[in-house]
Amino acid sequence: MKYVIIGNSAAAIGGAEGIRSVDQKGEITLISKESEFIYSRPLISYYLKGEVKKEDMAYRGADFYEKNQVKAILGKAAVAVDSNKKTVKLGDDTVIPYDRLLVATGATPLMPPIPGLGKVKEKYTFQSMADVLALEKVLSPERDVLILGGGLIGLKCAEGIGEKAKSVTVIDRFDHVLPSILDNEGAAMMQKRGEAHGVSFFLGENAVKAEDHKMICESGKEVYFDILVVAAGVKPEISLLKSAGAKINHGIVVDEKNATSLPDIYAAGDCAEGTDVVDGVKKILALLPNAYLGGKNAGINMAGGSHVYETAMAVNALKLWDDHLITAGIRVGETYVVQEDGAYKKLYYSIDEGYLNGFIMIGDVDRAGIYTSLIRERTPLKEIDFELIKENPQYRAFSRQVRNDKLGGRT
Repeated sequence: MKYVIIGNSAAAIGGAEGIRSVDQKGEITLISKESEFIYSRPLISYYLKGEVKKEDMAYRGADFYEKNQVKAILGKAAVAVDSNKKTVKLGDDTVIPYDRLLVATGATPLMPPIPGLGKVKEKYTFQSMADVLALEKVLSPERDVLILGGGLIGLKCAEGIGEKAKSVTVIDRFDHVLPSILDNEGAAMMQKRGEAHGVSFFLGENAVKAEDHKMICESGKEVYFDILVVAAGVKPEISLLKSAGAKINHGIVVDEKNATSLPDIYAAGDCAEGTDVVDGVKKILALLPNAYLGGKNAGINMAGGSHVYETAMAVNALKLWDDHLITAGIRVGETYVVQEDGAYKKLYYSIDEGYLNGFIMIGDVDRAGIYTSLIRERTPLKEIDFELIKENPQYRAFSRQVRNDKLGGRT
């Protein structure tokens, strides 16, 4: 059996390990346009900040390819997939045949349609190790940096730059930072953390024109910069399978086995849609754990095993300006809020449906995993002491049977 994997991040690695858990003899060829060894993308801001070294960013041990008998073709991009001939074509016209294919191409930075943006000379993105290394070379304490985007990528970039620039300014069209994962109160807390570290924010500002060293907003505000970082979001890299005729929605459409609409082709990670276990909606769940588990699910099924991945959900866990932040699920339903001593907790739950839907925790994130488990496993609230667990997440709030199942009877 000839397996081909396009990609070299979490979903691709999950795919290779999933294949090898079933088939120890088949040929695995991994293709990546990046020349870097497997690294953890969430760590790029910590590298820029100086908290981790490049060699500490490896997502797997240096012997991963050898140990899993993977032929790695790095620094070469796949440019076409022929689902009829079952081949992958590379940029140098090399053609690689496959029996089963996993597309784990991830996502690419989104460039907003701002007039003049393409003419800005010192413009960078913040998605890959190559992006960070390029940005690192031009930063200096004499240069002003403007970050276009106040989401996760933009704020992690702002934190990573730290004191490496004269100033750091963030512009976003939304009226608060991290709009995809935080409410207004939580966002205000994180904005204050950023401001305390010297970051300036212009929120609710729609950038309408870019000049080489100036961004002009709809309000008339003008922001001058030496370096521009575009962190306006990402889009799933679907071009290979779209051209091949696969079913595409916002991302590549896959089933519970991560199979696409094309025979013997699978997809996983930030390029593919998954079904959110909380609301049952097909969506892009661009998170490392989901990417890995989706890739492993695909790999097992590619190799002839039988497996389904049905617990995908949104979970964000990070440290930002020395504060821990965890969010999970969706922000729908009734709420329970605690805000004290610089910490913030907000639970979203549905009494009628009887489930915890999501949460936000900033600062004190102790035992957030209990809330995450309740959401992922869709545990009925009637089976636990929810009044207790709202205030203090602990396994004492679970029934004896659940404690036996999860902890061997320990409380």
